[in-house]
Amino acid sequence: MPKKNITTDNLAIMVAKGFEDTKKDIGNLKSGMDKRFDKVESRLDRVEALLTTDYKRRVEKLELETCPVTP
Repeated sequence: MPKKNITTDNLAIMVAKGFEDTKKDIGNLKSGMDKRFDKVESRLDRVEALLTTDYKRRVEKLELETCPVTP
């Protein structure tokens, strides 16, 4: 295979292109991760709401059982 003569200008262009491609790849990865984290956060919010509602109901039930309201 014949040797290719690469000038410093050509090398600088190749390196710059490599950095630009890497920057795009990282941007795409970050975008995908942001979407997934948003979904996880949404799911955790729903779980938190369900648990909060359930615990509130349980506490109210215990309060009624231990201290019934008398008219």
